[in-house]
Amino acid sequence: VQLLESGGGLVQPGGSLRLSCAASGFTFSRYWMYWVRQAPGKGLEWVSSINTDGRTAYFADSVEDRFTISRDNAKNTLYLQMNNLKPEDTALYYCARDSQPSAAWSTGDMDYWGKGTLGTVSS
Repeated sequence: VQLLESGGGLVQPGGSLRLSCAASGFTFSRYWMYWVRQAPGKGLEWVSSINTDGRTAYFADSVEDRFTISRDNAKNTLYLQMNNLKPEDTALYYCARDSQPSAAWSTGDMDYWGKGTLGTVSS
């Protein structure tokens, strides 16, 4: 199993970034997927979850209405569109896989993680 994030960078407040996570080594379409972030000096924070067909998604209150999660099962890729970014969104962003295939609900148990991509919001 491999998860490879990309798309991070430096952006001004109010700007946008689109993160991608390329998945390989497993049947991507069978798993809930997650974005989790870690701000400098802080712990892990769950950001968003998406179900297997991409029709159901959940967001942390801190990013609701600004971030969108999506997936392309044909391309084995997970996305996070981040708009109206704030300095407090600065973090290392990880994608992660749910531990259970074909789950009807998110278990919240993440068994594989990528190495992360850094998003920095600063003027």
